[in-house]
Amino acid sequence: MERVLSNELSSHAGERIMMAGWMHRIRRLGSGMVFVHLRDRSGICQIVVEAPEAVASIDGLLVESVIQVEGTVVAEPQAAGGYEVHDPSFTVLSPVTEALPFPINKPVINAHLDTFLDNAMVGLRAPSKQAIFKLSAAVAHGFREVLDGKGFTEVATPKIIGSASESGANVFAIEYFGKQAYLAQSPQFYKQMMVGVFERVYEVAPVFRAEPHQTIRHLNEYVSMDAEMGFIKDHTTVMALLTEVIRGILSYLTTHCTGELELLKVAMPLAPETFPHVYFPDAQQWIFEHQGEDCRGEPDLAPQHEKWLGEWAKETFQSDFLFVTGYPMVKRPFYTAPNRDDPKYSNSFDLLFRGTELVTGGQRLNKFDDYARALESRGMTQDAVAAYLQTFRFGMPPHGGFAIGLERFIMQLTGLTNLREAALFPRDMERLQP
Repeated sequence: MERVLSNELSSHAGERIMMAGWMHRIRRLGSGMVFVHLRDRSGICQIVVEAPEAVASIDGLLVESVIQVEGTVVAEPQAAGGYEVHDPSFTVLSPVTEALPFPINKPVINAHLDTFLDNAMVGLRAPSKQAIFKLSAAVAHGFREVLDGKGFTEVATPKIIGSASESGANVFAIEYFGKQAYLAQSPQFYKQMMVGVFERVYEVAPVFRAEPHQTIRHLNEYVSMDAEMGFIKDHTTVMALLTEVIRGILSYLTTHCTGELELLKVAMPLAPETFPHVYFPDAQQWIFEHQGEDCRGEPDLAPQHEKWLGEWAKETFQSDFLFVTGYPMVKRPFYTAPNRDDPKYSNSFDLLFRGTELVTGGQRLNKFDDYARALESRGMTQDAVAAYLQTFRFGMPPHGGFAIGLERFIMQLTGLTNLREAALFPRDMERLQP
């Protein structure tokens, strides 16, 4: 027999079929009848066990035992999906005889986060946890789909590099055959180089930040969805593309992830055709006038500032997304293009999603002489980034791009309270296992 999945039972009513999966739940009645919920990659179905020999064949098994079942598909309106399996016979493929660290067949996993993460190899089997990472995969798929449709080429850039990308701080140093090397903070240098090859590129890959933090919104390894494009007007061209990408991702989720969105009770975000935007100094002035906190002159926004701005965007513009543009040059990497009309500020942006920074992006410098001046002004030498600078000696168009943190997107979308819940096996200052 060919294996039939849980979501395929409606096509096999009245037939004798074979299924295989995990015993998600076992309910034994006093009458001797047993209900087994079998979980496979497509969902969960109910198996009704009445014959004494069939009951005896699974006696002593605990949840998560792996079984193969042959039985007859019967319509049952009260069963999930409207069908269940009767008159089963079982083959035990992998028995479980000890209790799980915590139950995974409940609507809510009742375990401390550290306990869950210590046992993630089992805990991730819970349907609610599966749903988080199915959404994560779908977000990456939607990201690719939008950019593929706009002529972008997917690339894979090195994660072991010879010089620190971006500012040079907070990098993981590694020994590389007797040489000093680093784990890549981002694909920034390489994706800019690839604009000189393909004009439009993107990458979905891990990045590494050696930042000594223990917050609910940071990880030391996370997945970055990067895009870079040439022949732009300025950062507003990049913002327009990013808006299309975000809306395309949300559309893809709505079409393809109905079950996961319902299971996690996700309230889909408000995403108008044009996301509102506010200039960085104006954002600080608004905070001063409406929240009474004077952050004017500070080079960055605090998390509370982002939260206030997110609430303002939702109330005023009916948008869960808000661009903050023109961050001070002192807070942006050396490759960032300045605002020529206001050189203290940059042609860059952050995109806030429900009051939390989700995306950083902007216009890059594209001429070698500008890079030379930018490096000198920051006390940096050209030697450390010589290969990168070669790109700009041989003709680069005005270009720019952005990077979306995948885990943070999922965190904000689903209302998770800690970014670690959006990573399969998160890496922070304390955690290297499992």
